[in-house]
Amino acid sequence: MSLTDRIDGRTIGLGATTGVAAYVLGYLVTYVTQRGAVEERLEGFNAVAELFGGDPIPAWKAVGWLFYNAHFVDTELPGFGGTQTRNFVTSADGGSIALLFLVPALVLLGAGVAAATLSRAATAADGATVGALVTAGYLPLATVGVVVFGYAVGEGTIAPDAITAVLLAGAVYPAVLGGLGGALGAAVSQSN
Repeated sequence: MSLTDRIDGRTIGLGATTGVAAYVLGYLVTYVTQRGAVEERLEGFNAVAELFGGDPIPAWKAVGWLFYNAHFVDTELPGFGGTQTRNFVTSADGGSIALLFLVPALVLLGAGVAAATLSRAATAADGATVGALVTAGYLPLATVGVVVFGYAVGEGTIAPDAITAVLLAGAVYPAVLGGLGGALGAAVSQSN
């Protein structure tokens, strides 16, 4: 009987746990590498906001926008004439910020490898199945993150686009990359 025939609560829990770990690690890597630059960019904006009685944007929230941008999820910005969207990673002038696109990919591949290895997946197909289960932990956090990283300004909110955050960052990224990592983890385990 293959692993795909016996997926149970333990296997789903293992996938969910590695998915949670991947989300948290991805955000932490983004925070550690980008916090200083984000604080620097927010200085001028926050000075103007405080002048008009507004609260400054916390750097940890703006780093969250970058984390979602690294999943190709745009940040929605309220503006005159409606909501605008922007991806701060793709609109940057290159440099090390472009490396942020690797963060979600690498942590999700790693989560898939970990899930397949810990579940002792015997085949690449089993590994891919278990690796894709990282979605069970990543999706809820990606959904909640839209609200957590939201920042109310005036009549609107600066936040990751909810639809692409849930579908792309929460479902597609972990299912595909976790599945690939799981298949890789099982293949490596078989060769040893």
